[in-house]
Amino acid sequence: MLNKILFAGPVGAGKTTAIAAVSDTPVVKTDAMATDEVRDRKNRTTVAMDYGTLKVDSELTIQLIGTPGQQRFDFMWEILAMGAIGAVLLIDNARPDPLDDLDFYLKSFDRVLTKKGAKGVVGVTRRDLQATPTMAEYRERIKALGSRWPAFELDARVRVDVKVALMALVAELNPHVNRRRVA
Repeated sequence: MLNKILFAGPVGAGKTTAIAAVSDTPVVKTDAMATDEVRDRKNRTTVAMDYGTLKVDSELTIQLIGTPGQQRFDFMWEILAMGAIGAVLLIDNARPDPLDDLDFYLKSFDRVLTKKGAKGVVGVTRRDLQATPTMAEYRERIKALGSRWPAFELDARVRVDVKVALMALVAELNPHVNRRRVA
């Protein structure tokens, strides 16, 4: 059985890194040279999708799909969301206005996923570089937006952190599930 989970959020939030941290297969990337304001942050950026897999057990494999972060590629978001059971929304705390990023991406992906019955969680990355906004401020903003996505700090480079996000998503999808340990 295959399940698809999206990794979404702004450029540089750690989507490709998070997928690479947990994927059991080499990650397929569609990076291209950054040609706009993105090049101030990094040389390359995802333009279509990233793809990896996580084998939970002999019967369950999760497809890990990274969406492009640039708004000009938003037409890909709905395409990539087809068949997704949920999303891990990554927000880079070191960006100029991460709460605005949260507003935009949460509204965009909540709309795309909710109509499909999918759920999501928010992982705040790069808090080691900037302490504010606080996690309490993120949770307040999410609640003010009328969303129920849980939020927590996450280091996209650390496999255990990404696995925690995936387990939180599983709990959101089915709070009564017998939680299997994601290896």
